[in-house]
Amino acid sequence: MPTSQIAKWTGEFGKEYTDRNALSTEELDRLYRARYGVTRTQLNLTFLGRMDRSIHILEVGSNIGNQLLMLQQMGFQRLYGIDVQAYAVELSNSRTKGINVIEGSAFDIPFKNACFDLVFTSGLLIHISPPDIFTVMGEIHRCSKNCIWGFEYYAEEYTEVPYRGHANLLWKADFAKLYLQAFDDLELVREERLKYLDSDNTDYMFLLGRKGCTDSIRK
Repeated sequence: MPTSQIAKWTGEFGKEYTDRNALSTEELDRLYRARYGVTRTQLNLTFLGRMDRSIHILEVGSNIGNQLLMLQQMGFQRLYGIDVQAYAVELSNSRTKGINVIEGSAFDIPFKNACFDLVFTSGLLIHISPPDIFTVMGEIHRCSKNCIWGFEYYAEEYTEVPYRGHANLLWKADFAKLYLQAFDDLELVREERLKYLDSDNTDYMFLLGRKGCTDSIRK
């Protein structure tokens, strides 16, 4: 499904974004600590620490694979990613081992129904336009057998945010609430709102599970 956002992310604008954000996992942890006072590794352990390390996990919008590398460092073994940008996929596959990353769109995830125990996004839903968000959420929900995990910009109501001088590229919202409104078989397992240390901005990590399948991952 071609959109104006996909055209941007698959072009030179997207390539510049990838180059600008080509951080190591250690650098990413330092960035999180400076921004929120907690590392991404600590957040991952809080949300996924009790999960079996042999589960199948898919990241939608994996870019160069940093989040997948962090999960691999936690011991997760069956890791997959898709990204719409061929350049990011090439870089990801050159810097990871034992992680399967392919080119693909969140609008048409190239995997079967319930193929993954956990499907997640990290800064992907914020770049999907509001008219398209339920299409993408529907694909994520379709591919997830048990859990959906997200880390996105947060606002109580859908709010557009100018992005590097461009409009129609970035939004913040309560994405967990949108999932719960769209799919009545999901429930909220865990959430954490993370306020920036140097501003009033807030990001939001949430874990949703299919009803009846979440007891083993609750604290």
